[in-house]
Amino acid sequence: MSRIGKKPVDLPSGVSASVSGQTIEVKGPKGTRSFKATDDVTLKVEDNVINIEPRGKSKRARQQWGMSRTQVQNCVTGVTTGFKKELEIQGVGYRAQMQGNTLKLNLGLSHDVDYTAPEGVTVTAPKQTEIVVEGIDEQLVGQVAANIRAWRKPEPYKGKGIRYKGEFIFRKEGKKK
Repeated sequence: MSRIGKKPVDLPSGVSASVSGQTIEVKGPKGTRSFKATDDVTLKVEDNVINIEPRGKSKRARQQWGMSRTQVQNCVTGVTTGFKKELEIQGVGYRAQMQGNTLKLNLGLSHDVDYTAPEGVTVTAPKQTEIVVEGIDEQLVGQVAANIRAWRKPEPYKGKGIRYKGEFIFRKEGKKK
């Protein structure tokens, strides 16, 4: 039995959900998200609670049960509070700044890196060494943060690069004379 799948998803006030077939649409103060579940699970909305149940006892149905419940919970969380990833830039001369909708990164390359965020995600640079990625889709927010981080991953000798806030970088000693 799925321990995650058993838990019902509570709908906070101001959030509504509707099911049509295998698609659930969640509307809230930050926007609208939808999730299409596989045919292995059943979605039910009753009294501000969403229940997900498996169809049958197959291994695939049990796998999809917990995953579908987590995806629905992420839809509800996204339209109520949203998701946020914070990045830090470390290194001499490394900085970020916003110019309109474009993030300009100076990362010690021979050229500046211009990054335009996709629709549904907002990228801000409150300081020259901080980047904040926000949105209602957790997967998209994480992918945008990973794309920005990929331009200059933190290196283990001096720790220079773009890292997630609070990320620990294992430091190496370097060669000796």
